[in-house]
Amino acid sequence: MAVFKIVHITKYQYNWPIKESINEIRLFPHNFENQDVLQYELLITHNPEVEISKDYYGNRVGNFNNLEAHSEMTIESRMLVRVNHSLKIPEIDPTTIQDLAEEKEKNIALLRLCYPETIQKQNKIDAILNKISCTDKSVIEIAQQCNQYIFENFTYTKGITNIETTVDEILGIKKGVCQDFAHVLLQLLRTAGIPSRYVSGYICPNESGLRGEGATHAWVEIYTPTQGWLGLDPTNNIWTMDNHIKLSVGRNFYDCTPVKGTFKGLARQTLSVCVSIGYEDGRHFEEINDVQLEEVSVEEQVQLDYIEQLHHQQQQ
Repeated sequence: MAVFKIVHITKYQYNWPIKESINEIRLFPHNFENQDVLQYELLITHNPEVEISKDYYGNRVGNFNNLEAHSEMTIESRMLVRVNHSLKIPEIDPTTIQDLAEEKEKNIALLRLCYPETIQKQNKIDAILNKISCTDKSVIEIAQQCNQYIFENFTYTKGITNIETTVDEILGIKKGVCQDFAHVLLQLLRTAGIPSRYVSGYICPNESGLRGEGATHAWVEIYTPTQGWLGLDPTNNIWTMDNHIKLSVGRNFYDCTPVKGTFKGLARQTLSVCVSIGYEDGRHFEEINDVQLEEVSVEEQVQLDYIEQLHHQQQQ
């Protein structure tokens, strides 16, 4: 059992004032059997009213508007979470993919989580599964071998992918970060017929020196009728432990995006994310990342360049 104090700060900055910012957030840690949320606080620039609801996957979702003109917006999520899930290896489970067929017929939600994406390089996914040889293996064994394959054949490299990077691109370069590896693992597992979902959360640092620790993290959960949802972390080739904190689940990253929104105005925006993790014994870790956002359209780029040129001339 472990207790973590996590502060997650998302900061948007704009080079020109914008207004009517409309946002959707999934920054509320899950309350479930192995994870208790002891305290939670949400602080947002201009203190807007946040409407809370639940989405299809059971995630708590917050929606709010920032109608006033502003050049900066900060969303600060503070939580105190107790995790008592220390399982490193699932129990022996003979469930096969064939055994899952009846379960999927009874549960449409599970069936939806078995459909892989339509990608151009599906033949590479099929080749990996053929190499692993899924015949007569349990769901647990197939999932573990897929997890291990990604860990051994893909290189953890920051800065070469972003939220728009596709599974096809990741299969081509065989490099990326936790989010990329989770998407590849999902493609493998769903192609094999295993219900799988994307998980967004945090991985708290420990003595093992896990990759991606101290920041937002992503992994995958598979379903078995006997044990429910079990977490696999392809970035580190492990089953999830008591230092994995779960925020939200869904089909992919887009279902679990911590913050997304839009605004009125024409401005360049930058995004930085700071995650601070504190332990009961006083240890403290902090990581700050600048997030690469989706590129603006050519038309928007021309307008932005024109505005900046006009402003520069006025300053002379």
